Amino acid sequence: MGALKIILLVLDVIASLALIVVVLMQSGKEAGLSGAISGNSDSYMSRNGKGGLDKMLAKSTKWVALAWLVLTLVLYLL
Repeated sequence: MGALKIILLVLDVIASLALIVVVLMQSGKEAGLSGAISGNSDSYMSRNGKGGLDKMLAKSTKWVALAWLVLTLVLYLL
């Protein structure tokens, strides 16, 4: 196994673990049907007022998932 493949494999494992952590750190959302039946306790303004951390985690999830996808595809092609 070449050195490049080992480095990419380590980066893929790190990206996988980072993706798991970022997804688990996000706050839960109301489930669609059960939220509609029981009513939402959050209004639009209060839900978007949380702001900082949730937005940062959402952006981080997209970028880490993209990095994981690219690394996994490159490893598959090697």
